[in-house]
Amino acid sequence: MTIIDIKLRSSAITSAMYIDTLSKVCQIPFQRIREVSMSDIIAVFTSKSVETILSDGGSQSWALDRVRASRCDYLVMCRNTNDEPEGPEPHGSAFLVGKISDVVASTETPGRFKINISHFAHVDWEDEWTGARNPVAYWKDSDYTDGNGGVRDFKALEFHSVEEFAVKRRAEEATSGLTIAAAKAGLAASFNVPESSIEIIIRA
Repeated sequence: MTIIDIKLRSSAITSAMYIDTLSKVCQIPFQRIREVSMSDIIAVFTSKSVETILSDGGSQSWALDRVRASRCDYLVMCRNTNDEPEGPEPHGSAFLVGKISDVVASTETPGRFKINISHFAHVDWEDEWTGARNPVAYWKDSDYTDGNGGVRDFKALEFHSVEEFAVKRRAEEATSGLTIAAAKAGLAASFNVPESSIEIIIRA
């Protein structure tokens, strides 16, 4: 059987779109076209909370290959408790999965990137981080397995719109006051500094 190996060179389209188009143009069955060195999933080791990530519209500030990251479909966020964690999840556990919409320049750290997500799903996967020193890892979906060796089914997750979350959050802020994440974002924008440079201390 003939196999066609492909290396995508445009970050503006997804790998699935590229393969589907090539299949139609070359009149070759979709399943006979194979990608080379492509990843479907990117995992990051973060100390940021769910609220911060969703308020930002994604996860940042990462040193990564923007083109390669743009071709991934899903972002898996794993808890790093070694760096002043904002969330309560156990160290190394995956707590959030996002559908990647774009990879752009970080709004916090020059020279780094932000992985934007359009939809998110809450997960509770223990010991998900492999222990790699690099806080960014790439996976093929067929290689991303659970603790029992089965391939995780990302399509079966219950995803919610990040935009809807933002609308709901703004409505809640209007009635209940300002959140810490919103305050940090506003101060960072006002003083033109990264959000990571803002520290808010509340004394009761």
